[in-house]
Amino acid sequence: MSRPTVAIINRQALRDNLALADSLAPASKSMPMVKANAYGHGALEVCKALQNAPAFGVACIEEAVELRSAGIEQPILLLEGTFSADEVQVAAENNLWLMVENEAQKQAVLTSSSTQAVKVWLGIDTGMHRLGFQPNDISQHYQALRASSKVAKTIVLATHFACADDLENPATTEQTNSFHRCLSLNNISAGENTEISLANSAAILGWPETHRNWQRPGYMIYGNSPFSVAHENADQLTPVMTFQSAVISLRQVNVGEPVGYTANWKAPRPSTIATVTVGYGDGYPRQAPNGTPVLINGVRCPLVGRVSMDMITVDVTDLNQVAIGDKATLWGPDLPVNEVAEHCDTIGYELLTRMPSRVPRNYVN
Repeated sequence: MSRPTVAIINRQALRDNLALADSLAPASKSMPMVKANAYGHGALEVCKALQNAPAFGVACIEEAVELRSAGIEQPILLLEGTFSADEVQVAAENNLWLMVENEAQKQAVLTSSSTQAVKVWLGIDTGMHRLGFQPNDISQHYQALRASSKVAKTIVLATHFACADDLENPATTEQTNSFHRCLSLNNISAGENTEISLANSAAILGWPETHRNWQRPGYMIYGNSPFSVAHENADQLTPVMTFQSAVISLRQVNVGEPVGYTANWKAPRPSTIATVTVGYGDGYPRQAPNGTPVLINGVRCPLVGRVSMDMITVDVTDLNQVAIGDKATLWGPDLPVNEVAEHCDTIGYELLTRMPSRVPRNYVN
């Protein structure tokens, strides 16, 4: 018997969520984002579950090489490009695609000693101001890469949206217009050897005018909405991860008795307190306040007391029955990670990606 804290990963939900992305943009190719250990879900197993995907996206070459070494054969895009010139040859030898977003990365490709051409994604900064060449300068970079034998025939032009998760914000339309003005002014058009990638998860779901040759679904394929409001497309997603544990102890506390470190909660009535074996050492957020919902046997109960490294305490006074060994769900299909994150003044992305290796991932379906 082992500690009951586990993340259950539903492979079929992964496939269904990717199918939704494909259905919303049927003329596009979907590149699942599996960076940061597939948002905490386990990059290798996610890639295996999505074996029909045409390519995958990661942050860096270490993530890509780990997948290659484990037998993943699809092209893998390095979203941040190279960090040193020697990575270009590794990329070319391993069919890794490179984002090129600054002059140093461009020169590393053009001066590489590799005899194999590498596929390039050319990043354009349309307003996020994080990565990418300036739109006014793109022609010289595009032409230099196009003319080089070090670069594969087809180049993908890409940008990233800053505010696509806000459906009322005009920034996404402005960035899209900036991207296409850039292409028009530089006499660049999509065609046989030039492809375009604009859409992240929020844009796939909520901004159909951004769908182009490649889309980059991330958060959505793990079954979570990037929006803070209900949305007809996002509401079709199925959460892939169920983070669960179990009750390991029960006790009665009197009115005014404290629970947990710092005694930041005192019982307002005679209370039954369940101790659950999960804590910030398992990725459950320490900043979770009193009242954060936890499902005990499928019923919402409030967290009480400070989250500790290995345990939390939950007020189960209103449950008709509770026993040691009963299931506790921290988030999943019946308790969205976004809701827990809102209580903790953070985002679901963070809660998922920072889950440590101590928590076993059990894969089903």
